[in-house]
Amino acid sequence: MLANDADATRHTAAIARLGLLERAGDPALTGITRLACYVSGAVAAAVHVIDDVWQHRVAGSGAPLGEDPDENLRVARDIGYPVIIKASGGGGGRGMRVVHSEASLLNAIGITKAEARAAFGNDQVYMEKFLERPRHIEFQVLGDSYGNVIHLGERDCSMQRRHQKVIEEAPAPGITARQRRIMGDRCVEACRAVGYRSAGTLEFLFQDNEFYFIEMNTRIQVEHPVTELITGIDLVKAQLLIAAGERLPYVQSDVQLRGHAIECRINAEDAKTFMPSPGPIRLWHAPGGPGIRVDSHVYSGYNVPPNYDSLIGKVIAHGDSRETAIARMKNALAEMVIEGIKTNVALHQEICNHAAFQKGGTDIHYLERRLGLR
Repeated sequence: MLANDADATRHTAAIARLGLLERAGDPALTGITRLACYVSGAVAAAVHVIDDVWQHRVAGSGAPLGEDPDENLRVARDIGYPVIIKASGGGGGRGMRVVHSEASLLNAIGITKAEARAAFGNDQVYMEKFLERPRHIEFQVLGDSYGNVIHLGERDCSMQRRHQKVIEEAPAPGITARQRRIMGDRCVEACRAVGYRSAGTLEFLFQDNEFYFIEMNTRIQVEHPVTELITGIDLVKAQLLIAAGERLPYVQSDVQLRGHAIECRINAEDAKTFMPSPGPIRLWHAPGGPGIRVDSHVYSGYNVPPNYDSLIGKVIAHGDSRETAIARMKNALAEMVIEGIKTNVALHQEICNHAAFQKGGTDIHYLERRLGLR
């Protein structure tokens, strides 16, 4: 991870020399480094740029926390408990800790900084207000080197466990066309303001009918297939074309949302205890049929290593309606066969039968409450 803009600039210049960017003097580099650079993912550096565009943001420190314990205690009092400590260079649900009282704040900051240093090579952390029942809504964007930026609608990633996404879908249930247009336009404006170039995702907490910006993921995300299926746009191909210096082949009016898509992350873990389950896969049978897509690298005979994330595949279902997508997902999960290791397929089957999930609009803590983890 890159600790500051100077590091980001040096790193980006090195990438330019490798031919992955057009040239070290590219005007887009200013925007990249101001957004903490899509090679760094540092969230805190994006705050000041986004705040110029955004009207709502979760109350927070606005910058990495320093070493002064009294100042950190004051910041928390100003925000109001509960607060969440988050790694500036974090991702994948790691480097986050919720604090409910002043007595545990300083210890939580220290632990989170140590985790961030070990996981990301960057121990900077920041503090935000912890919302009690928000949804996680994110907007997909594409921007090229010529000032062209579009959004491709939103995704709902609220089905989570320990800050890690379990199921994602698009479009988000209950989000109106007007909300989508307003928020999408703001995302485009923010990206254009920093000269952003690549695929990216702006993430929000949504509560009480308000969107609160939390961070931008400056990369392709695991859940990108749901957006691809409802828009017909290949995001990976678009990102490569942008990196090659090509113009975006789309304008905003070309983006039309068709139907609904749901993605289930298939993990090599026990569906009840969530303990990892590495080892050889004796039999792998992926589901198929209309509207079903499976993204995976595994096969019969593949050995799941214990060293990496437990994600071994993604099942994505697309249909004319959300109800159709859910029905197709249920069929796909029932058809899926994975022998030799434990997986969370049973958990996905259970979730798809939950009345609350079928209704739509669950918050980010729903699954943990359902599992008795909160």
